[in-house]
Amino acid sequence: MPPVFTKDMFCSAFMSLLPTGPIWPREPGGVLYQLSAAWAASFARSSDRASNLLVDAFPTSTMELLPEWEATLGLPDPCAGPNPSIAQRRAQVVARLTDTNGCSVPYFVAFAKALGYDITITQFAPRRFGARFGTPFGGDAWAYAWQVNAPQFTINRLKFGDSFGQPWAQWSNNVLQCELKARAPAHTILLFNYGN
Repeated sequence: MPPVFTKDMFCSAFMSLLPTGPIWPREPGGVLYQLSAAWAASFARSSDRASNLLVDAFPTSTMELLPEWEATLGLPDPCAGPNPSIAQRRAQVVARLTDTNGCSVPYFVAFAKALGYDITITQFAPRRFGARFGTPFGGDAWAYAWQVNAPQFTINRLKFGDSFGQPWAQWSNNVLQCELKARAPAHTILLFNYGN
């Protein structure tokens, strides 16, 4: 992001605030000009950092304050693995911040989407009298089972502006599995199906 106020702008503003008169020379080589140039550099740096704070204050665009957001939410955790990308870390922060805690199918699909995963959910039911012959027979435990259907590999690509030194892409469903297991109702059986 280009600086909002440059060093020259601060120097000019400072010089215009000085009193007028022969003891307040404004020529570029003078002591007052050099002093204002030194202060202007400091003011410009402070202005740039303040402008960056506006971008960094939001979890979807944060870089420097990402550790602060993570510490607030109990992250990083083992779900993300040993070296998650900046984008994955941001997605996990946003997902946890926007989490409304639910137990419905739309809730889990929306939560996975916030993490960056496109999933569907299959619900099961125990077999009842009148079912067609040839269909699998399930016991009462199937009433508490549900299955998350996700692509075999979810590719998380590096975006422009993310931190240098990060891999260009990562293939992993670990965060999805860990986060959904942590939110699954205790009485349910969670299954994962990774298809093509």
